[in-house]
Amino acid sequence: MTKQDWQYRVDGFAADEIALNGNRFMLGNGYMGLRGTLEEFGKDQLAGCMLNGVYDQVPGKWREPVNAPNGLFTTVDGLGAITSHEQLLDLRRARMSRKTRYENGAVESERFVSQADMHLIAMRYSATGVPKTGIDADVWDINGPHFQIRQRSEDTVVVETNELGIAVAVATATDWIDEHSFYKYIAIYTSLDNEDPQAAARACAERAKAAGYQAVGAEHDACWERIWRRSDVVIEGDPEAQFALRYSLYQLHLAAPRHSDRVSIPARALSGQVYKGAVFWDTEMFMTPVFTLTEPAVARNLILYRYHTLEGAREKAAEYGYRGAFFAWEGQERGNDACTHFNVTDVFTGRPMRTYFRDKQIHISADIVYAIKQYYMQTGDFSVFADGAAEVVAECARFFYSYAYYKRDKQRFELLDVTGPDEYHERVANNAYTNRMVKAALDTALEVLDLLKANQPDAYAALEQKISVEAELDLWREMSAELYVPQPDPATGLIEQFDGYMKLEDCSLAELKERVLDPNEYFGGGNGLATTTKILKQADVVLMMNLFKDEYSKAVKAANWEYYEPRTEHGSSLSACAYAMMAAEIGKPDWAYTYFMKTATVDLTGKSKQYVGTLYIGGTHPAANGGAWLSAVFGFAGLRIGEQGLRLEPSLPAGWTRMAFNVEFRGETYAIDVTPDQARIQKISGKTGE
Repeated sequence: MTKQDWQYRVDGFAADEIALNGNRFMLGNGYMGLRGTLEEFGKDQLAGCMLNGVYDQVPGKWREPVNAPNGLFTTVDGLGAITSHEQLLDLRRARMSRKTRYENGAVESERFVSQADMHLIAMRYSATGVPKTGIDADVWDINGPHFQIRQRSEDTVVVETNELGIAVAVATATDWIDEHSFYKYIAIYTSLDNEDPQAAARACAERAKAAGYQAVGAEHDACWERIWRRSDVVIEGDPEAQFALRYSLYQLHLAAPRHSDRVSIPARALSGQVYKGAVFWDTEMFMTPVFTLTEPAVARNLILYRYHTLEGAREKAAEYGYRGAFFAWEGQERGNDACTHFNVTDVFTGRPMRTYFRDKQIHISADIVYAIKQYYMQTGDFSVFADGAAEVVAECARFFYSYAYYKRDKQRFELLDVTGPDEYHERVANNAYTNRMVKAALDTALEVLDLLKANQPDAYAALEQKISVEAELDLWREMSAELYVPQPDPATGLIEQFDGYMKLEDCSLAELKERVLDPNEYFGGGNGLATTTKILKQADVVLMMNLFKDEYSKAVKAANWEYYEPRTEHGSSLSACAYAMMAAEIGKPDWAYTYFMKTATVDLTGKSKQYVGTLYIGGTHPAANGGAWLSAVFGFAGLRIGEQGLRLEPSLPAGWTRMAFNVEFRGETYAIDVTPDQARIQKISGKTGE
């Protein structure tokens, strides 16, 4: 494979990398994600076009996103075996192309998923033989099949999902150049988009055909040019890091919902049905911050998605006997939690294992509030509260008050029986990350409601009439003041991850791995290898310190980084960026670089975990993609954001001669330029996207 600036290329065909290349060569626009498989491939090669926010459940199986019929499907008879192959991804223009030679001919093609028209895919195709192109409705599913064919013709397929009866229409329009070459336009609509999705898809495909491949391509390219103008980060002195960061941003942008605030970015983006196509805390902690500072309109959509799924969060809280909003650990379109209580299979017994992701990771509601607060602070967009964010914040505070225990003997509130980001240790007491995030959520709720009451009294009155929060504000204020938040030990500077953590077995990660009997065994759960040790899955205390930088001295940060780093297995792709950011801040740029590259190349190398127990968890990693940007901007450039504005505390890795990027802060665009000798923030006129 070769990587140069804006292009990624694989030379040679490897059958064992078909699934991985489907991820590597992804295209998408937030409405749909198109896997980078070849046109002749089908379900056995994991061809897929995933529709964001369209789900289906087969009875007795997991609910997951729908894979649409494949309108790209094209074959040529008699070509024989592949003799040479080149597949190329152009990041700048979000286009995939391939040149394949066979024993008896050749195929060349190019495709893009339009960023200008969310429903459109366009393809250019030529072959030495006579191609046959159509729509393949026999699609790849993990827990399917998810639809029944209701109508089929040469250029249109309409299917209907089993559970909710959602119609999905795929229409194509083909413009033949000669008998060997054609342009093809594929349009996808659902009954969630249009009451007559077939007619809408048909019209879209024909409209694109009339405009022509060059015209629709030019509109698409212009959209991507605006995206890169806002978000690109220039790195000089390290071409490998430059490409890795751009590739990470590219993958993140593919899933960004620019068209709607009714969908979000799933944990595996739109690369497949893994993790049930669900939205996790990943979005708020690792993706939303990128868009808040580069495309605030996208960040706003991500935040308002949580408002639109608030009813599901209320239902979940009530299910467990609480009030307020307990947001889904694995959220789908209406906020229902797709996570089961038995989420992992024991590789030794074959039995489902009881896990506590769904019911004990209460920090998800606090993570959402944190993202809302950061969005408001950094954009100044107060209107988001009247549009629903205030209700989200208030209901999360209500949930936390309902969940907490008041310990009279200690005269403090505590959060017992929780699971923090380190999922290898379940049902612990006073997880430092969780407790600090809950305090922030309570403080945010009080601040937001005070501001709403003072500045938009009508909106506050409407909120009060709807959910009656006024009588509870003093209770939340009391809980915030008296909530136990673990503090650094005066002697060591260490913050105990949760009550009793320091009493666990202090074995090394190498020692733990020597005890492994099955390469896919799960380290957490009731009997996992890590549960009685200090080995943790991912950043927990270190992540908390990144979120509340000003509350801890560099000495305390260094002590905790040095303590927890060798005890972290990094069993999640979310972990490396947290360690990268902190390493840069405490003067460990070499460590920071190592973790930055791990996070930025996760979708290129394919070295991430592919299984938890027997559960396949492959696909792309948008949280790690966002984490690469966070590591570069907050870590190496040292961007700090406070009430007074922006400042820089850079710590560039060896060999980096310059970093340059733009951020949008409170309606203004700032150009940031960092070299080993100087750091500069300059306000520039207009917005980056204009």
